[in-house]
Amino acid sequence: MAEITASLVKELREKTGAGMMDCKKALNETAGELEAAIDWLRKKGLAAAAKKAGRVAAEGLVGLAAEGTRGVVVEVNAETDFVARNDQFQGFVAGVAQVALAVGDDVEAIKAAAFPGADKTVGDQLTGLIATIGENMNLRRAVRLEVAQGVVASYVHTQVAPGLGKIGCLVALESAADAGKLAELGRQIAMHVAAANPLFLDPSVVDTSALDRERAVLTEQAQASGKPANVIEKMVEGRIRKYYEEVCLSEQVFVIDQESKISKLIEAKGKEFGAPIKLAGFARFALGEGIEKEQSDFAAEVAAQLGR
Repeated sequence: MAEITASLVKELREKTGAGMMDCKKALNETAGELEAAIDWLRKKGLAAAAKKAGRVAAEGLVGLAAEGTRGVVVEVNAETDFVARNDQFQGFVAGVAQVALAVGDDVEAIKAAAFPGADKTVGDQLTGLIATIGENMNLRRAVRLEVAQGVVASYVHTQVAPGLGKIGCLVALESAADAGKLAELGRQIAMHVAAANPLFLDPSVVDTSALDRERAVLTEQAQASGKPANVIEKMVEGRIRKYYEEVCLSEQVFVIDQESKISKLIEAKGKEFGAPIKLAGFARFALGEGIEKEQSDFAAEVAAQLGR
C-alpha cells in the first residue's frame, strides 16, 4: 500500500476537482493507488460533481411542504431553467421538502438525513443527480415554521408542479379557531406575502440598524425644509410609520381587498372565527434572490470560439 501523503491527496484533488476529504477517502479505499482513486471518485459521481461546483447555480426550484401546524420552504438551485422542468430534479426538490418538514431547516442536517425511498442520504442523492444531469446543483437554504396550535399555510407562485415553483411563501397562524378557516386565511395572506414581499413580521422586530439608517435619511431630508425642530420630529415619525407600512407584514394593506391592514384583517377574522388569531411568522423564498448571476456576452463567446 502506497503511503497516503498530503501531496498525494493534493495531486488527486487537482486531477479530479473533488473535495479534500473525498480524495483522502478514495485513496484509503484504493490502497493509495492514484489512478484507481480517480476511478473510485468517478464511479461515486464525486469528481463530476466537484468539477461543476464552481459554476453559478441561480435557477432551479423552490419547494414547499405543509402539514397542519408545521410547514417548510426550501430552495434547490441548478444552472439552467431547463433542469427545473426535469422530473428527476422536481422529485428531488419535493423529497428535500419532506425531509426538512421532519428534521428541521438546518441544511447540513437535511443533507445528512435519509432521502425518501432511496438507500442514500439527501447529500448523496444530490451528488448522484449532479452526475446524471450534468449541472452544478446546490441545496441552498430552508426555513421551517411551526405553531403549537393553529396552522402553517403555504402558497406557491408560478407553480410548475404541486408544491414547486419560483416563489414560495409560508404563513403561521396561531389560534384555537377552525383549522379549515385558518388555512384559507393563511393561504390568502401567503399570496399577499408573495406579492408585497414584506421584510419583517411587525414593527417590534424591525432591524435596529435598518431603522436607524432610515431615520437618519428622513431626518436629513426633513431638515432641508427649514422647518422648526418640533415639526421636523413629527414629519420624521410620520414617515417612519409609512416605512413600517412598506416593510412590515402586519402594517401592509391586504392586496386582495386593497383596504385593510393585515393586522386589522387578522383581528376581524379572529372575531368572525370565534377565537383570537396571532400572526406568528412568515417566510418568503424567491428563486435565486441574492445570487450574483454571471453576465455573458453570447456574441463575444461565439467569436472567441471561432478565433476571431
